[in-house]
Amino acid sequence: MQINLPDKRYYKIGEVAKAFEVNTSLIRFWENEFDVLKPKKNKKGNRLFTPEDLENLKLIYFLVKEKGFTLEGAKKKLKENPDEIFSNHKIIMRLESIKSELLEIKNQL
Repeated sequence: MQINLPDKRYYKIGEVAKAFEVNTSLIRFWENEFDVLKPKKNKKGNRLFTPEDLENLKLIYFLVKEKGFTLEGAKKKLKENPDEIFSNHKIIMRLESIKSELLEIKNQL
């Protein structure tokens, strides 16, 4: 899954939800369920997600939505071997990027 967000220090929950094509309630739910998500909150209580939070959300989304893990399974996987999941996810994202580039080239021929 490609996330199209501009480079910023903080992202509002609405921007994050739109980028992941999910409801804001799911983002809030995942925040409560997964310890790795710790968005900052401003004086009004609005959640502000950092780029690190987005990387963690990508991993959670990958495990739960794309790989079909249960929430408990995803939590366990993230606690057992987070580095392996992160590197595997980066490899998959890079391969998907290469695939889309190759498809663009093919369509231009």
